[in-house]
Amino acid sequence: MKRLLKRYLTGAVLGLAMAGTASAYECIAPANPGGGWDFTCRTIGKIMYDIGAVDKPVQVTNMAGGGGGLAYALVVNERNDDPDLIVAASSATATRLAQNAYGGLTADQVRFLGAIGADPGMIAVAKDSPYKTLNDLIEAVKSDPASVTFAGGSAAGGFDHLKVLMMLGRAGFNDIRKVKYIGVDSGGDAITQAVGGHVQAVTGDLSEVVGFLKSGDMRVIAVFTPARIPGFDDIPTAREQGIDVVAVNWRGLYVPKNITDEQYDTWVERLRKVAESDEWKAAMEANGLAPFTLLGKDFEGYLDEVIKEVAQLSRDLGVIQ
Repeated sequence: MKRLLKRYLTGAVLGLAMAGTASAYECIAPANPGGGWDFTCRTIGKIMYDIGAVDKPVQVTNMAGGGGGLAYALVVNERNDDPDLIVAASSATATRLAQNAYGGLTADQVRFLGAIGADPGMIAVAKDSPYKTLNDLIEAVKSDPASVTFAGGSAAGGFDHLKVLMMLGRAGFNDIRKVKYIGVDSGGDAITQAVGGHVQAVTGDLSEVVGFLKSGDMRVIAVFTPARIPGFDDIPTAREQGIDVVAVNWRGLYVPKNITDEQYDTWVERLRKVAESDEWKAAMEANGLAPFTLLGKDFEGYLDEVIKEVAQLSRDLGVIQ
C-alpha cells in the first residue's frame, strides 16, 4: 500500500504541475476510468459546476488500487484537512471498511457526505420458479436450507451474499452457515445459473436483470429499497412483504475528516443541490439508478449501522476475525 501511495503521490504532483489545476476542486475516483466510482465523480462534479453549486470546475483524478484502499489511505494520511477534495464511494466502500480490507483504516477517519442515488438490491427467480413472493422463498430456506441455492456476482462474504443474510436475518433465520450461496464472475452469470435451473434465486442489483425481465426469463420478487422504483412499479419492496431490509449499491461521496464543520456542511449542501436538480434526475434515469437520498448526519447514522451489521455477519461467516 505504501509503495502504491508513493507512486501515486509522485505522479499526482507532476500531473498537477503540468495541468495547472490548482483553481479546481478535485474528486478522486478510486478506480480506473469507467465504472461506478468514475461515474460518480464525473457526473456529480459536472452537475455541481453546471448548476452553480460550486464556483470552479471539479477535476477528476482516477486512482485505482486496493479496491478503493489506496485513495482512502491518501485522504487519511496525506490530505486529511483538504477542503477542496471529495472522493467517490459506494456500498463496496462500506463493506471493505467493515471487513477491515483497508489495512486497519476505519470509517471514522473520513466524513461521509451522503448518497444521492443507488442501484437497488434485489432477489430474482426464474420465470417458472415455484416461489411467487419473497416470503415463499424465505419459508423454503427456513424449512430446508439445502433446498435453496442463491447465486450472486460477488464472492462469498461480498455484498451480494450479505444482502441474502440480512434478508433472512430480518425474517428470523440466523443460522447463516447453512445458507447456500455461490459467487460467480458477474450478475449476468448468476442469472444464467437461475435460468438454467442450477440455482433457485439470484441476488444482485436491479440493473443486472432488466434485460431478463423484459424477455420474461426472470421475475424480481423483491427490491431492497425504501419505496417502489419508478418505472418498475409492479415490483414490491421487501419492506412491503414484512422484511425490513434496505440494501442498495449507493453512489455517494466522502471528504477528509479534519475539514471544518462549516466546510463539511457546505459540501453537504452542494450535494443536496445536485440531488434536487433535473440534471441528476436525468442522469439517474439514463444509468438505471433509483432515488436514494441520505445526506450529512442522517447518512452517517445509516452507514454506521450498515458497517456494524456487515462486520458482524462477516465475523459469523469467518470472513474476518
